[in-house]
Amino acid sequence: MQHRPWGKLLLLSFALPGGAVAFAQYSPPATPAPYNPIALAEVTGAPRTAIQAGQNSYQSLSQNPYLGGVPSGKLSAAPVELSLEAAVNLGLRQNLGGVLATDAVTDARGEKWQELSDLLPNVVTDTGFGVHQVNIKAAFGLSIHGVPPIIGPFGYFDSRAYLTQSVFDWASIERARSSQADLKSAQFSSKDARELVVLVIVSNYLLVIADQSEVESATSQRDTARTLSQQASDQKTAGLASAVDVLRAQVQLQSREQKLIVAQNDLAKQKLALARAIGLPLDQQFEATTRVPYQELTPSSLDEAIQSAYRERADFQSQINRVRSAELARKAASAERYPSLGAEADYGLSGVNPGSSHGTVDAAATLRIPLFQGGRVHGDVLRAEASLTEERQRLEDSRAKIDLEVRDAYLDLEAAAQEVSVEESAVTLATETLKQSRDRFSSGVTDNVEVVQAQEALAIATDAYIGSLYSYNVAKISLARATGVAESRYSAYLGGN
Repeated sequence: MQHRPWGKLLLLSFALPGGAVAFAQYSPPATPAPYNPIALAEVTGAPRTAIQAGQNSYQSLSQNPYLGGVPSGKLSAAPVELSLEAAVNLGLRQNLGGVLATDAVTDARGEKWQELSDLLPNVVTDTGFGVHQVNIKAAFGLSIHGVPPIIGPFGYFDSRAYLTQSVFDWASIERARSSQADLKSAQFSSKDARELVVLVIVSNYLLVIADQSEVESATSQRDTARTLSQQASDQKTAGLASAVDVLRAQVQLQSREQKLIVAQNDLAKQKLALARAIGLPLDQQFEATTRVPYQELTPSSLDEAIQSAYRERADFQSQINRVRSAELARKAASAERYPSLGAEADYGLSGVNPGSSHGTVDAAATLRIPLFQGGRVHGDVLRAEASLTEERQRLEDSRAKIDLEVRDAYLDLEAAAQEVSVEESAVTLATETLKQSRDRFSSGVTDNVEVVQAQEALAIATDAYIGSLYSYNVAKISLARATGVAESRYSAYLGGN
């Protein structure tokens, strides 16, 4: 099967929460070209040749939550109009990666309350009513003159509330503070997940636009080939061309028709991938209505972008809070050696039945002083120190990674802009070459080998221009992601602002 003959493969990978990596591609199969953001790879869900020749398999792609969605809404019989903004909004609500990140925040909030419960009052009630009969001679070895050996049966009723309250427990206090830092980390991770969702959806949408341009180009090339085939046939009838010219034109026409079929199939599959990522109802047809023409982007200076990324990147802020959580967990482990003070109390009614019961109360303060715990505290401290060291190392790695990603994004943006300029010029030259070749063939100056070659050159140049424009727009959105503003400024970046 014939594929897009584009000269450059843009393969983009970015880190997801949990260590998964998302991939997608706009595959130029003639030149097929780490837990980590933005070495940016195009973002689709379809298993194309470029991915198979690259780093990932279809199975790993299909397991990536950012390429899936939670279908919602009513199925419409007519195709719906889907703008880029509408696709992003749907993705932010229904993309599976974003939904799971929100669930992770809820889980972290629950863990915080679990840790906090050790510092809050705990109150339970207990009510019981029973019938007892006691053999005091058999049970206690007592034989009292005038007292029967069997007492009862008699009833017993007791209903009371029990209160326990931690007055001072430094280990629990530090664990509660650590869980609060974990919650903040999860909230920043959820925000980062939204950035990734925007990256996935915008890249998929851009790929739909590129596929539509590919279909339009293939249709135009097919129509041109059909015209040239008819021209060759007319030239042969007039005695100005040979039979081989007619056969050559017919072969070229069939080649263009085959390419159109492949382009239409790629577009249909990419629409399915986008619909899945944004959670459209199953089998919902849509038409992409947004066009993203070439708009030059003039970003801020590299140093300013790097400093802005440190402030804006939610994954970096999440890692800072993970370090803070690990520091507090280390303090909590050390605090297990400290004494703790608590209070206990209960109040209730006791008697042979509810009507004859009387109030009773107990209260006590407890002081717990750890003396020897078999090395458990020492083990907890060692593990907490190892975790803290790991999180600090991850923070420094994240700092270096952001610096690298921003620099890579700037290089990609500059290279893609130059490529668009070159490919646009190539299309202009190839168009003029085809026009002159057709004129020469019509005049009988040459056979149609020159025409077929010129038509093929124009097809390649057009495909390359479509690919370069897609690469440039993806470079824009990857820069927005690298600097942490994909959700808030994706539209401005694509528009060149």
